[in-house]
Parts: sequence; structure tokens; C-alpha cells
Amino acid sequence: MIELKDLTKYYGRARGIEHVTFSVNNGEVVGLVGLNGAGKTTTIKVTAGVLRPTSGDAIIDGISIVSDKVEASRRVGWVPELPNFEDDFRAKDYLVYLAGYYNITGRQADELAERLLAEVGLSGAEGRRLREYSQGMRKRFALAASMISDPDNYLFDEVLNGLDPQGIAFFRKFALDSRQGGKAILFSSHILSEVQNVANRVVFIHRGRAIAVKAMDEIMAEARAAVKVVVANPDDKVLDVLSQLGKARAMGRDSFEVSGASPDQVTSQLVARGYKVMQVTQVGGLEEYFFSLIGGEGS
Repeated sequence: MIELKDLTKYYGRARGIEHVTFSVNNGEVVGLVGLNGAGKTTTIKVTAGVLRPTSGDAIIDGISIVSDKVEASRRVGWVPELPNFEDDFRAKDYLVYLAGYYNITGRQADELAERLLAEVGLSGAEGRRLREYSQGMRKRFALAASMISDPDNYLFDEVLNGLDPQGIAFFRKFALDSRQGGKAILFSSHILSEVQNVANRVVFIHRGRAIAVKAMDEIMAEARAAVKVVVANPDDKVLDVLSQLGKARAMGRDSFEVSGASPDQVTSQLVARGYKVMQVTQVGGLEEYFFSLIGGEGS
């Protein structure tokens, strides 16, 4: 569990974050949403123990990052936006080296490194030097490094930036699987549709302050999120099919709107019943809600 208590960080006279308070429970993904410079990375770096707070504290599984930084940091897996490694190392060798910090050595370290690289999709690239890794591969490697101690808490700072669809899908699945496994995950991303896909709750941060903390269900209800779908072969039963997923209405002869369902759910339901889906779009949702909170700034 991650608890941020009145967390404040100043860079000289410039405010990074101020009085930020929220928690991430075990078995929960909390999205951290804000514009560039809002304080997302500062929040995560302080929580990871990379930056010391000016005041306040981050509590990791009951341990203070201020009074016992080493032990608290060991309980967190941190994947930064731009991972930085010793590029001359080969991937497996570097993981073996890092494992030594957790008193894992010898054959056990070798086996662990091979297993973690396989889990993040880097099998076959174990012997390549890190300077040869693409941005997506480096982020997968950073995740493998963060998994060495099998922490109960993860901090993802804009991990989706620069990734192809396969890389985005990988990190989405990892977050959802980790949540199912009882981990606590703080997930920062500019791709709000992905935050919407994985988060149980969302912290909205603006100009260094947490301006709202909302459950995703609450956000979707307030934002009146809906899915619009165009069907090539509609009939008089299609509305009944869509109504099984949520409140549905016809928008025209071949277009429909469903509240309370995801695009994937709508598509799967229709395809399973023999309908040909031409177009599916999400309206409302997290992005609309975010800009309504900050008065449209940055939109």
C-alpha cells in the first residue's frame, strides 16, 4: 500500500508539488492525471525515494520514505518515463548485477534474470547491450529490473510514451494482472484512454496540487460516458442486444449509443450476434472530465 501524506516538494522557490495527499490500496490501480509540469513526475520520484520531500511523507507498506528510505524504496518497483542504464552492460548481466543489491547471487541470480527477461518479452535479447535496445525494449527492461524484489507496489511514470500498440497493450496487461494479484499501482500517463482502461480511481493533479480524487465509476457517471457504434446490417433486434450492456438508444437507422459499456464490450456483443460493426467511438469519459475540472486549460 502507498500512502502520500501532505507531500510537498519545492525546487528552490519553485513549487513542484504541495500538500498532495492520497493512497493506493493493495489490489488497486490509481491513475495520476495532469498537464505537463503539473507535478506527476515529482510525485512519483518523491514516492520512489529518488527525491527527498521538502515536507510531508510517503508511506510504503507502513514504512516512511523519509525516516527509512532504503527499506521503503525496496518495497517499490519504479519504471520512469526515460529509463537510464549503464549502456555498455548486456541485459542479463545487468540484471544479475542489480540482483546483488537484494542479496541474490550466483545461479539464483542467473535464473531470476532469465525468467524476468522472458516475462517482459525480451527472450532472445538477453545478450544484447542495453545501448542496442529500442525505447520500448528499455522500458520493458526497466520493468524487469523493478521486478527483482517482487515488490507489492509499482510506480509507472509515463511508461506508455513512445511505445507502439503492442508495447502499450503489454503494460496495460501487466497493470491489470498486477492489480488482480493484489499489487498497488500508481499509473501516470498522458494517454487518458489507457488510464480509463486500467484505473480504479484517478488523482487529478494541477499546478502542483491534487485537485480531486475520484472513483472511475463516478467519473464515468458524471462525464456521461457512452459508446457510439455504426452497424452495417442493423435489424429490429440490434437495440435489444445493445440494451443488455447498458442504456441504449438509436441515433439513426444504423447508428446507436450505449451508456455504461466499453467499446470492446459493444463490439464483442454485436459481432457474436452476427452484426458487422463499421465504427466504434468513445464519447465523454476521463478526458472530458479532466478538462472540465481544470476549466478547459490545455485542451
